[in-house]
Amino acid sequence: MRSARLRLTLSYAGFLLLAGAVLLAVVWAYLLRYVPDNDQGLLGISPNRFLLIREFAPAAAAALGFLLVFGLLGGWLLAGRMLAPLTRITEAARLAAGGSLAHRIRLGGRPANEFRELADVFDAMLERLESRVAEQQRFAANASHELRTPLAISQALLDVARKDPEFDRGELVERLHAVTARAIDLTEALLLLSRSDGRAFTREPVDLSLVAEEAAETLLPLAEQRGITLDVTGEPARASGSPALILRMVTNLVQNAIVHNLPGGGTITVHTEPRRYASVLRIENTGLPLAPDLVPTLVEPFQRGSERTRAGEHTGVGLGLAIVHSIVRAHDGMLELTPRAAGGLVVTIRLPAPR
Repeated sequence: MRSARLRLTLSYAGFLLLAGAVLLAVVWAYLLRYVPDNDQGLLGISPNRFLLIREFAPAAAAALGFLLVFGLLGGWLLAGRMLAPLTRITEAARLAAGGSLAHRIRLGGRPANEFRELADVFDAMLERLESRVAEQQRFAANASHELRTPLAISQALLDVARKDPEFDRGELVERLHAVTARAIDLTEALLLLSRSDGRAFTREPVDLSLVAEEAAETLLPLAEQRGITLDVTGEPARASGSPALILRMVTNLVQNAIVHNLPGGGTITVHTEPRRYASVLRIENTGLPLAPDLVPTLVEPFQRGSERTRAGEHTGVGLGLAIVHSIVRAHDGMLELTPRAAGGLVVTIRLPAPR
C-alpha cells in the first residue's frame, strides 16, 4: 500500500511534468508555425526545420527530466511538510487508543488551517473524554463505597444476632429494613442517573410551571412539618423532554431546599418564566451560609457539603443534585448554583424552549 506522502509526491511531480510538457509543446508549435525556413532568426541564423527538431528535442527531453526529478524531490519535501500535522494527530490518536488521554496535540502556527482546526477539535475531545473518564472512575469508587456500607451494616447486625441468642429480633428486623431501604434508594438513584446520562427517553412537551406545582404539592406536608413556607410563582414555561425525568429533577431540588433550610421559619420560592430561547426554573431557599468554593462540588455524586445539615428520613443518598445535573445535561440545558449572601442557595435551570 502506498502512503499518502508518496501519492502526493507522485501527484506533484506528475502535475509539474505535465505543465512542463504543455509549455514545451506550445513553444514547439510556435516555432514551427511562425518561424519560416528562409526567415532570419536571432543573431542572423536562419533556422531549419530539421535542425530545429534535432536541437530542440534533446533540450526538451533534458528539461522534462529535470522537471521530473525536481518534482519528485520537491513534492516529497512539500508532502512531508504538509502531512506533518497529520502525523502528530495520528500519534495522539494512537496514544488515546492505548488509554493515555492526557496527551494534547497543541498544534500552533498561523494562520489557522484545516489541520489546526482538526487538532483543536481533537484536543477538546480528549479533554472531555479525560474529564468524563475521571468522573466515571470517581463515581464508581463512591458508588462502591456507598453500596458497601449498608451491606457491611447488615452483615454486622446478623453477626451480632447470631452470636447473641437474646438479641431483640424485632429491633433486628427494623434496623435491617432501614438499611435495606437505604440500599434500594441508592440503587434506584444510580439507575436513574444512568438513564439520564444515556438520554434513553422520548421527548415530549412539558410545562415547567405545572411540574413545579406538582412537585410542591407532593412535598408540601414535609415543608409544613419543618415550618417552611413554600411558594410557587411565575408563568407557563414550556420545554421539551421527559416529563418523568423533569418532575424528578424539580422534586429533588424542592426536597433539597426543604432539607437544607433553616430549622424553622425558612422560605422556598419556586419561580418559572419563559424567555425567548429558553424556559427558566429558579428555586431559592433560605438556609445556612455556603462557602463559594463548596457550591461547585455539590453537583458531584455523593458530595453532600460539609456545612450542610442532614437529618431525618428525607436526607437522601448524596445523589440529588448529581441527578439534577445529569437530567439538565441530558436535556441540553444549563444549571447554575449561586449561594445567597444571607444563607441558602439559588438554583437556576435553563432548558431550551421548543421550536
